[in-house]
Amino acid sequence: MDVKIRKGDQVEVISGRLEDKHKRGEVIRVNPENGMVTVQGINIRTKHQRQVQAQNRTMAPGKVRFEGPVHISNVMLVCPKCSKAARVSLSREDGVSRRVCKKCLAVIDD
Repeated sequence: MDVKIRKGDQVEVISGRLEDKHKRGEVIRVNPENGMVTVQGINIRTKHQRQVQAQNRTMAPGKVRFEGPVHISNVMLVCPKCSKAARVSLSREDGVSRRVCKKCLAVIDD
């Protein structure tokens, strides 16, 4: 699967849970095999962790909050120039592939 979103990109959630819709965040992790991305501050999950002892360390019990993955079709890349959520096209110049914003035609990759 050709993924046009990379780690460190700013994205906006376009569909999904109401509390996460239209929020923006930075991509932490991309999993192209499953078509999922993890976005900072989006899809917050809570896991109840029990006390674990491993390698002479004790992990404290309690609630652990973490970002869950979101399907890549539910997020849109935010153009750094026009700061709007836009579709992305790929242009190939001199053997180098670059991402281009469809709204303002600005090159996203430096």
